Amino acid sequence: MARNKILEVKGTEITIYTGDTEDYLSLTDIARYKDVINTDDIIKNWLRNRNTIELLGFWEQLYNPNFKPVEFDGFRKQAGLNSFVLTPKRWIETTNAIGIISKSGRYGGTFAHKDIAFEFASWISIEFKLYMIKEFQRLKEEESKRQKLDWNLQRTLAIVNYTIHTDAIKEKLIPDKLTSKQISLVYASEADLLNMALFGKTAAEWRAGNPDSKGNMRDDATLEQLVVLSNLESINALMIRQGLVQSDRLEQLNQIAITQMTSLVNNGNLKRLK
Repeated sequence: MARNKILEVKGTEITIYTGDTEDYLSLTDIARYKDVINTDDIIKNWLRNRNTIELLGFWEQLYNPNFKPVEFDGFRKQAGLNSFVLTPKRWIETTNAIGIISKSGRYGGTFAHKDIAFEFASWISIEFKLYMIKEFQRLKEEESKRQKLDWNLQRTLAIVNYTIHTDAIKEKLIPDKLTSKQISLVYASEADLLNMALFGKTAAEWRAGNPDSKGNMRDDATLEQLVVLSNLESINALMIRQGLVQSDRLEQLNQIAITQMTSLVNNGNLKRLK
């Protein structure tokens, strides 16, 4: 899981807990805008409402294949009664819900998916909800800019390393009397060596499968792929200078690409950039 982020909305700090792909905002922090002390009671009162139960249940039915609709119907029938009390923990455990989560520890509390958290904020204060949405959008725009910057950095690094790569090709693989056309074929062959090792296809095969794309295979690459491509260019340049034949280099580069992509896909730091 990613590290928590903080939104500051009208003097109230709201913790954002990011899972594998989705953001969860602290209902506990949002409730503090209304009452600093009795946050749990505020959340329970919100959960007692029939509209709230229906919101939570319909959201789960849209996004949670393991949700228990029968148990949801039971809560919906009781909602609004004076005797009805519902806690986040009871809702989660009874219905197998994922839209609300409870966390313990220093940064614990009740968190909800952003769709649900914004509705809770609206119940607290319409004005507060609008400010919260504005700050949340600002945060996501900043994250998007950082991601684009990191992608461009890796793209630039790949280009720089490609220069090192082509220098090694020129030095070791191109005989003196080749024509310009023959030289370009050698470069293309080595570029496709990297493409095969990482993407499993040549540039021509990619173009044939993506006729509507305005860019090339590497323009379409993910951040992880660009990181690995940059590494493969440097490694291949070293292998060329060591005199390894192309077939041996391809086998080794493919194994390196698999290992590095597996590591990067599971890397929390890169996940936070997305």
